[in-house]
Amino acid sequence: MKEILFATGNARKIAEATKVLGEFDIKVESVKLEMDEIQHHDPAEITKAKARAAYEVAHKPVVVSDTSWGIPALGGFPGGYMKDIAAWLDVQDWLALMARHSDKTIYCYEHVAYFDGEELRHFEHTYTGYFIDEPRGQSLPDESFEQVVTLMQGTTMAEQAAAGGLASAGEILGHWHQFGEWYSAQ
Repeated sequence: MKEILFATGNARKIAEATKVLGEFDIKVESVKLEMDEIQHHDPAEITKAKARAAYEVAHKPVVVSDTSWGIPALGGFPGGYMKDIAAWLDVQDWLALMARHSDKTIYCYEHVAYFDGEELRHFEHTYTGYFIDEPRGQSLPDESFEQVVTLMQGTTMAEQAAAGGLASAGEILGHWHQFGEWYSAQ
């Protein structure tokens, strides 16, 4: 069985990676590392920099993940700035931002980056969600958008989390499948 060090303290991300990578006979060891995260308009660059920074702290091969959102009706906002924006805006802010737009589409960009001190590999997967007009479910304060974005089966991300469900479909966890295929072949 192969192992990979996953630099995150996010329980949901750990559970998703563990679930998918287990299918490839890869054991996930998580570690929470203190490191600076760059801000950039390109989410892929954020994830790649994060992988390099994690390696510098861990001194061993490491994988990181990052998520960003793009809302076409808002010109792709918030893009690579999702982490900060999600902490600043509450449910009512998201609803107000989307109220006058007929296009309620939101694209989620999931990134995984691996770095071993020499080789940097990046994997990206995109899936589609939709804003709704009334919040449903409960979420952490810095993840308020989860109450107003639906994914598969029309449930919000907050409702899925409350039901104890993990994202499971390839449509959502494709980034981990891509990494698992590559890493298991190394």
